[in-house]
Amino acid sequence: MKKGFLKEKFSYGIGAVGLDLSYGMFYSYLAKYMTDVLKLNKVFLLLITPLARIWDGINDPMMGTIVDNTKTKFGKYRPWVIIGSCCNAVVLALLFTNPGLKIGGIPLHIYTAILYVFWGMTNTMADIPYWSMVPSFTSDPNERNIIATIARAFSGLGQGIISILTPVVLPLLSVTFDPNTGEKVWDARGFSIWAIICALCLVGFSTLSMTTTKEKHIVPPTKEKFTFKKMFSIAKSNDQLLVFMLFAMLSNAGWYMISGVGAYYFDIVIGDPDKQSLFNTIGAVGSVLGLLVVPVMTKFTTRRRTYQFSLLMAIIGFSGTMAFASFFNEPKLMAMNLSYLVASIGVASMFVSQTVFLADIVDYGHVKQGFRSESITFSMKGFLQKMAYTVQTIILFSGLEISKYDETLHAANSVPVKNTISFMMLGIPIILFILSFIVFTFKFKLHGKYMEEITSKINEMKED
Repeated sequence: MKKGFLKEKFSYGIGAVGLDLSYGMFYSYLAKYMTDVLKLNKVFLLLITPLARIWDGINDPMMGTIVDNTKTKFGKYRPWVIIGSCCNAVVLALLFTNPGLKIGGIPLHIYTAILYVFWGMTNTMADIPYWSMVPSFTSDPNERNIIATIARAFSGLGQGIISILTPVVLPLLSVTFDPNTGEKVWDARGFSIWAIICALCLVGFSTLSMTTTKEKHIVPPTKEKFTFKKMFSIAKSNDQLLVFMLFAMLSNAGWYMISGVGAYYFDIVIGDPDKQSLFNTIGAVGSVLGLLVVPVMTKFTTRRRTYQFSLLMAIIGFSGTMAFASFFNEPKLMAMNLSYLVASIGVASMFVSQTVFLADIVDYGHVKQGFRSESITFSMKGFLQKMAYTVQTIILFSGLEISKYDETLHAANSVPVKNTISFMMLGIPIILFILSFIVFTFKFKLHGKYMEEITSKINEMKED
């Protein structure tokens, strides 16, 4: 391994902390903020999410094309990461801050919808160039595993900060008390201050990362003019990218169900939001342990089997979590948490493998199409995550609307509401992970001798 390799990659990984602070707030707590604090109409929330994804279908590959054709003295990717992070930080702070509009009123719906779309756009500006840097560092599969593992470790740290600290910090920053229990509940002030803190950290971590990381092995901008038709043609002609999009979207949606519904589950079903912090802490421990799975297992077996093992761990862990979820006394609740530990190990190693798979897909597309398109390919990663989030929000808001969820009742909501939230939190993820396992096993072919041939051809192209 080259001197300074790990040091530089740790510098690269730091950027993921800031990105995932914003990412975690948006995907895990925005729904709770919009329904319970802003009291937005649930039918409106059902509509805005898929409409935003239609725009993302255009915006994400467009941003990938812009990055692919960027050439500055500061590099191809780094300027966009910093610009995108600064813009995303501003939008994040505004999204969780009500400028004084009437709660539940039409102007507040419009304000939230605009910022909701802007968050996706500005996140794309930073996320695509950041993850597009992975294949540019090296073509060596083992080194790519290390890079992906380090980046995912820092990504997990950012997610861990949000998932562990948010249930603890929000009551401290809030000033509203529940008239029934006399305890503090999450309010507009708490969300706003916490989002601003996360936004400042996003800018700081991204700037530190990009100013201490050098870009290497960058393919020069193509002289051929890119069009929307060509962008979609690239995605369509790369069959393995489409397969990846499907199985990754299914598994990511399963994971988002846990993180997105969690705030409702512990507030409404468990009746104690503070217990979510311990649940997420154990999940964070599992995420750290999960980072060891890929580098260790790939020494003894293939990446394909390693990924299948990760999915099976997630399925088994979530099944155990569901089995113990109906018992709320402390021993059984701890057993539920430990089952979640197993699931989190599988999910963390799954994300590491997905990052490496995308790097392989870039090489596959290069051999098949005759040119490289790192940023367009990696733009699909951000798009599939947003599609997975869309699946989660459609299920979540539909469930809340159909079951007649009342944000003012908290744990006093009806049994149908609690059963619906429990199924969304614990049952649906298992179904989605099983479907993901099936698609990956039978449709993804970038492994074994075939992938070795792809890597060999890529090395020959570089020598030419």
